[in-house]
Amino acid sequence: MLLYFFITCFSFVLLLKPLPVKPLPPWTSEMRLLSFWFLKDLLLFSYLGSLRSTLLKIFHIDRIPLKMTIKNMSLGSSARAKKSSLDGEVGGMSVLDLPELALECILERLPPAGLCSMAGVCTSLRERCVSDHLWEKHMKQKWGRVIGPAASREWQWHVASRKDLGSCKQGKPKGFTRLLSMFWPSSWSTPKADPINNSKQRSSLPVNSIMSWYLALETGKFSFPAQVFNRENGHIGFILSCYDANLSYDPGTDTFQVRYPPHGRRAIAIESGVLWERLRAPPFDTSPHDLHISDCLNDLRPGDHIEIQWRRNKEFPYGWWYGVVGHLESCDGNENYCRCHNSDTVVLEFHQYTPGSRWRSTAVNRKEHREEGDEADGFYGGIRKLYNNEEISRWKRLWPTEVLE
Repeated sequence: MLLYFFITCFSFVLLLKPLPVKPLPPWTSEMRLLSFWFLKDLLLFSYLGSLRSTLLKIFHIDRIPLKMTIKNMSLGSSARAKKSSLDGEVGGMSVLDLPELALECILERLPPAGLCSMAGVCTSLRERCVSDHLWEKHMKQKWGRVIGPAASREWQWHVASRKDLGSCKQGKPKGFTRLLSMFWPSSWSTPKADPINNSKQRSSLPVNSIMSWYLALETGKFSFPAQVFNRENGHIGFILSCYDANLSYDPGTDTFQVRYPPHGRRAIAIESGVLWERLRAPPFDTSPHDLHISDCLNDLRPGDHIEIQWRRNKEFPYGWWYGVVGHLESCDGNENYCRCHNSDTVVLEFHQYTPGSRWRSTAVNRKEHREEGDEADGFYGGIRKLYNNEEISRWKRLWPTEVLE
């Protein structure tokens, strides 16, 4: 035992004695620096690799249809267990560990289905994913061309009349509350335990949020006012016209069901399978029974494209009809000598009708134009000049294959 202690101490003393070491060449310091940066890059690469794995496993929901996503947004116990196992695989990392700006950029790139699925993961992501600024882009991108002030106002009235939606009262849900429960996740409308405050808290989706409006439109649960070109399946009596109607979306076919309001002795007309190309938001926020006050009459010249209100009789709503400004009978159409723009009379032509048809042309007074017409030929109302080439092209794409009588 004593011998073992002596040998150990002797070895230790020998190690204390400095050994002769040759000076290292100068490039060794550079190698140590390179080794440090290599180690740092290796660690960063490993972190990004695990982060990428996490995001891929989370964001595979991009390929899930929105309707299915809405029905499965609720995070149950099995889903929470799955999330826990996922966190275990990547070392406990989650998307919430990302910097604020990085997480915000990711959420901005998610489609609506992805936002809905992310909103069902946890309270923190839910609060982010229902934010209006994330859904405003999606609303404008898909619904902006058919949603106008009238539809927005209709939604606000709809929300105001269902204030009890957020009260989460006990008992059987009624009205729109029961309707929303078909596609809202149940976990959003039921109280959840707060482990910190030891109390119940509610996490229902705000009814007046843009997300609520988007999902109500997307699932066809909310109908809205818009305008339809060539109504009633392109009935010959409505070629190159645009009428107000009430629309509801069919997500299964990506088309719309249209209900035209009753007028005169005509009952409600219903048309299904209407494509997006035949729809637009109303150009003016007025009733279809109101006369549009024209502000472009002094600017009208031959060749200008216009829309004009027309209705069969006083009981009918106005529709917008496409036409062009023509020349007076006294003008030969020569641009160098044409003075039609100086006349008080404006000739409007509808070239979809054959020459000689009573619908081929009409004339209005440039200075004193109001509703003009009679029960035989109908009543012409306000005029709007088309400045946008896209609007003009849309009318031309709807041009009939044959000239009308």
